[in-house]
Amino acid sequence: MNILITGAFGFVGTNLSEAIKRADWKSTLIAIDVQETKNYAYDEYYSWEELAKVDWTKIDAIIHLAGKAHDTKNNADEKVYFSINVGLTKKIVGHFKESNASKFIFFSSVKAVADTVDGEILTEEYLPNPKTAYGKSKLEAEKYILNQQLPENKKVYILRPCMIHGPGNKGNLNLLYKLVQKGIPWPLGSFENERSFTSINNLSFIIERLLQDNVEQGIYQVADDQTLSTNKLIQLIAEARGGKPTILHFNKNMLSSVARFGDLLHLPLNSERLKKLTESYVVSNDKIKKTLKINTLPETATEGMKKTLTSFS
Repeated sequence: MNILITGAFGFVGTNLSEAIKRADWKSTLIAIDVQETKNYAYDEYYSWEELAKVDWTKIDAIIHLAGKAHDTKNNADEKVYFSINVGLTKKIVGHFKESNASKFIFFSSVKAVADTVDGEILTEEYLPNPKTAYGKSKLEAEKYILNQQLPENKKVYILRPCMIHGPGNKGNLNLLYKLVQKGIPWPLGSFENERSFTSINNLSFIIERLLQDNVEQGIYQVADDQTLSTNKLIQLIAEARGGKPTILHFNKNMLSSVARFGDLLHLPLNSERLKKLTESYVVSNDKIKKTLKINTLPETATEGMKKTLTSFS
């Protein structure tokens, strides 16, 4: 199988390509990215300016990872998100339509649906209402793909993963890790929340099944089977460092007052940050498991998180 992957040298592309090469089925991997890196698992590389050089008649599947990631500091221009997340999608979908590829896997995000999930479990039936430029651009890309008229032999899979993590990850988990590393007590222990994550191993397992099996096309959320609270994360980080966590349980009302005070004085703890650190965001993965006819994913949430956190040290 000849598989073309855009955004090939990012965190997901690097891990996914290595997982495919480790599998027991033969494949040729073609990388598309801004620039070439060293020591990769791909067989061929092309820049975005060299798409015309790709032999699209020999491509069996396309995995579109390339895009602009969510800027947690909200410094990026909204036009940049649409230019990259929608613009590149239109370009690669055009090649998919003309190619002999039978499968197109698009990486969207749960943020294309909702920025917050209050008291509910996010499912594929949830009416999308993104608030950020990142989420809006991903939803716009989804709509473009779904509006294409494709032959019956071509299938499209839109994946909406929640936060993906694994060895080599550079996401928000690093911030919590550094806090514990510095010996700073976690002051928000009185807040109990539940959050969904996606381990790179579970994600790779799902991608391999989509590539190999005759899976019904559609929109699928991707998440680990279990959720983890922020307090549990602090505990796992401490254990990964060979220590014990220091979790303080201050009064919630007092912390909320401090956060509002932080809004006025631009302190590190403000209302927005308190909400992000303590809110729940639970994502259902029932649809993808039912479609793949499995009861559980290969790796538990705790197992995957331990591997990620251990890699930080």
